[in-house]
Formats: sequence, C-alpha cells, structure tokens
Amino acid sequence: MASEKGPQRPKYQRIADSLKAAIESGEYGPGDRLPGESALAAQYDVAVLTARQALKILRVEGLVETKKGAGARVIEFRPIRRHGIQRLAREHWGAGNSIWSADEERPVTIDVRVDTVAAPAHVSRMLEVEEGSLVCARSRRFVLDDRPVMLATSYLPLDLVDGTAIMRVDTGEGGTYARLAEIGHAPEHFREEIRCRLPVAEEAEGIGMPLERPVIKLCRTAYDAELRAVEVNEMTMDSAAYVLEYKFDA
Repeated sequence: MASEKGPQRPKYQRIADSLKAAIESGEYGPGDRLPGESALAAQYDVAVLTARQALKILRVEGLVETKKGAGARVIEFRPIRRHGIQRLAREHWGAGNSIWSADEERPVTIDVRVDTVAAPAHVSRMLEVEEGSLVCARSRRFVLDDRPVMLATSYLPLDLVDGTAIMRVDTGEGGTYARLAEIGHAPEHFREEIRCRLPVAEEAEGIGMPLERPVIKLCRTAYDAELRAVEVNEMTMDSAAYVLEYKFDA
C-alpha cells in the first residue's frame, strides 16, 4: 500500500538518483568510471538488471557514456547555453558575427550542404509559396568537442536567393541574415516554436544519440520588414547538449 507521501520510486530510479547526486557533488568527475553493474547490484542489494536500468537512465540523460568492456564513464561535456534572443539581434549578425558565436566560444565544426529542392508542404505554407515550389535548402550538422549536437535545415525562397552568396556553402561574415540584408530583405521579426519528442532513427543516427533520449525540435521563421517570410529554419537538438536561455525585460 502506498504511503501518505505517495508511491515510492522504483529501485532503479533511486539508484540513478544517487549516482546523479554523486556526479553533481563532484564525487565522480568528468572521465571517471562509475561502479559496474555487478558492483552496483551488490552495493544496493538489487538484481544486475536493476543496476543496468539505473545506468541506462544516466546514459539517456547524457550524463555518462557506456562502451562494451569499459563500463560507464562520466561525460566530459559542458552543455551549450543557447541565448534565444541575443543571438538573433541585428547588432550581432550585422557586425559580421555568426549566430553561433552568441552562444559559444568553443570552436564548432559545421558540415554544410546546399541544395535546390521542392519545398515540403508545411514549409510551402510557412513561406507562403505554392506547394512544391523550388527553394534553397541549407542543411547543417554542428559538432562541438567531437560531439554532434544539432542538425538544421534552412529553407529560403529561391526567387530571393538564387545567384547570391546564400547559395554557397560559405555565406561569408554575418551568415545568411547579413546576405539577406544586402539584397533588401533583412530579418526584422522572428517566430520560434519549440517542442520535445523522441527522435526518429535518422535523427538519432545523425546526432549520435540513443533513441530513448528526447530531441528538442525548434522551428524558426524569419520575416523581413514587409512581413514576408524569408527563411524557415528547422533544428533538431540533442536535449542533453543544450540549455535554452531567454533574457528579456518585463
């Protein structure tokens, strides 16, 4: 019968809580190896399967990495603090800075592919173009500290960007937004939608994360001064790699 304080958490969750507290306190630091399944089972007087479930929670939450024969080690990775408002300020990208630099000083590797594709139906609606219209698709994979952290694809109307530097892999200082400004369509307004779900297999493989860990799905639409949608950017982020931060006045 449950106590007045509510049902007790399963043993594997309590073991995971204890290990997380030990990591947060510094008892186990980056790179340290946690006790193995057999050692945890003996320490907490539980079955090996229960200990395995506890370690799986830590792996799914991005606190440890597990390798066959090497056990579980605390991950050496500092999450990215994404500054949702400051990074989009015109004074930032207009000065030739990348949007990424508003969040991170650590060097990032970005694999870029530029294609001309038929706009997916939902992108057509957001860009207010006919379904199937050709658009520029800029696909990127972001890698930080040898760890993939995000997949992103920006869709831009082809009639705006065809023949511009936006169609190149390297768009130059200030990136896509600075190039849009040069052709008279500087982003003046932004709309972001954020949700969370489990990844599909292609996303998990692209980011190199377990299927059990949620991804952050962020879709940003950029509008020019005439409120024309000039970009739809769909991002898939490893939820264990990001902190979303928003600072604004009341």
